[in-house]
Formats: sequence, C-alpha cells, structure tokens
Amino acid sequence: MKRRLASVVVPLTCLLLVGSVTALVAQAGAVETAMRRVDFHVDSTVILHIEYLRGRLVARRPNLPASFDDKLSFDIEMDTAAIGVTMTSLGELLNRYVFNYDGSPLRALTTSTEGGRLKQSGRLHGLPFSIVCDVSVTATAELRLHPVSIKVFGIGATGLMKTFGLSLQKLANVKKATGVRIEGNDLLLAPALMLPPPLIRGKLTAAAVRDSAITLQFGRHGGTTALAIPDSRVTNYMYFRGSTIRFGRLTMTPADLLVVDHDARDPFDFWLTHYQAQLVAGVSRTTLSGGLITEWPDYNKVSAKK
Repeated sequence: MKRRLASVVVPLTCLLLVGSVTALVAQAGAVETAMRRVDFHVDSTVILHIEYLRGRLVARRPNLPASFDDKLSFDIEMDTAAIGVTMTSLGELLNRYVFNYDGSPLRALTTSTEGGRLKQSGRLHGLPFSIVCDVSVTATAELRLHPVSIKVFGIGATGLMKTFGLSLQKLANVKKATGVRIEGNDLLLAPALMLPPPLIRGKLTAAAVRDSAITLQFGRHGGTTALAIPDSRVTNYMYFRGSTIRFGRLTMTPADLLVVDHDARDPFDFWLTHYQAQLVAGVSRTTLSGGLITEWPDYNKVSAKK
C-alpha cells in the first residue's frame, strides 16, 4: 500500500514542481512594450528622445521579472525605433561614459552640427582639434563618422597627416573605450554599447543629422506588429504587456500597464532612476480587464515643484 502511494505521490509532486518552475519561467519572460514621444533619461544630462519604439523588456536573470527598481534586471530589445540624440547629450555621453577612463587620448569633447554634418571638437593628447564628419551606417550596423576635415590648433591637418602616413587610428588608442573603435580616420560607434544600463539592443539601419540632433533608426518602421494600447487617444506613453513586471511593491502578472503623460503638449520626460517621484505625483485607474492606466507628470516638472 505504501509503495502504491509513493508511486502516485512522487510523480504528482514532481509534476507540481515542474508546473511551478514553468510558471516562474513564463512570468519572467519578455514584456512586450511600445513607447511614443518619450524623453528617456540616461542621467541628468544625457537624454534619448524616443519618437517611437516597439520591442520588449527582456529579463536578465532566470525566474526574476523586469523591475523598474533594478536597471540591471532587464534589457530593452528594440524591433523598430526612432531615437533622437541632441548634440549636448551626445557630447556628455562621450565624455562621461565612453572616454571616461585613465589614459584616454580624447578629452573635453563637444559635438555640434555644421552643414548637415557632425562636428566634434576637443583635445587629442592635450592638443585642441576638431573634425567634421559625414555620418552613415555600416553593413554591420555601426555608426560611421567619416572625417571630411581634420584641424589641429585650428589649422587643416588632413593633408599633413596623409603625407606623414598618420591617421586617427595611429594617434588615438581607444581600446579601453566602450562602444567605439577607430578604423583609419573613421570613428565607428556602436550606440547600444555606449549607454549605461539598462542595455538597449537593436539593429541600427539609418542615421541622419538634423538641426542640433542626430536621429537613429533601428529596424524597419512598420515591419513589426503594432501593440494596441488600452487608450488610443493618448499620444505620449509607455505601454507594457504580457509576462511579469515589477515596480515598487507592485507586481503585475500578466503585465498590462499604460503610463501616460499628464501634459501631452511636450514629450513625456521620464527618468527610470527617479520614477517613484513621478508615480507618487500621478493618478491611476484600473481597467475593466484588470490592467492599470497611470498618468504621470514629467520628471522635470516634478523636480521643479520639489
């Protein structure tokens, strides 16, 4: 009798355990996401303007969901997106993250636009320099900055460098830099690798320099199934659906969270590091299907009130 019970109980126990593990894995899977007109803070000075994004949050740890409170808990995987980076943000990104290491040959970088091209100025081994570059995307999805003008101390140096067989690659060792390499005189950038967590992944397909910003296109717009949001009237938002997402003490399984901009007249200013200040200052309502729609003020307006 005991053997018969054991023969039933043990498989049943194993089945329950397998079912529990399977449920946990399902909960910790990718969260589908869509964003539109969001100013996504990397920090106080580096801001990514997300015109649109369709992708997912991918949990980095087995059986643990993506959490707003832990930037290392997930990656943002983009199927398609258009992201603008101002020249100010790009300069700060290069100085504070890419070339911020001991022995860096490039310092005090600033970026601007000049005649539809990208201009970089700064110091190369302590010497003032500037380069004006054409911008394109390589077959390996890197951003290529090809110099059409190189100046040192304000004097054209392209011809002189060619005469002496010199190049930026020989003059600047950037092996310790994150997301940047030099090939001849060309700078090759991997935008996703240049950013601090959460890691943003996607295939760069196009780039354009306009006014005081550079726009990066990832994937093919319209090539991915749209994610219908609970309220089609809103224009500035972040939407998360499916699997599990955690923020503060709340855990949604399956996720159905729509974060809406309180003031749609300008892009939704969002800073993941300080999202709780926006959450507390906002209002929320539950949908008939059990989802959550929460309306938050811009971070810069919340911080200004404080």
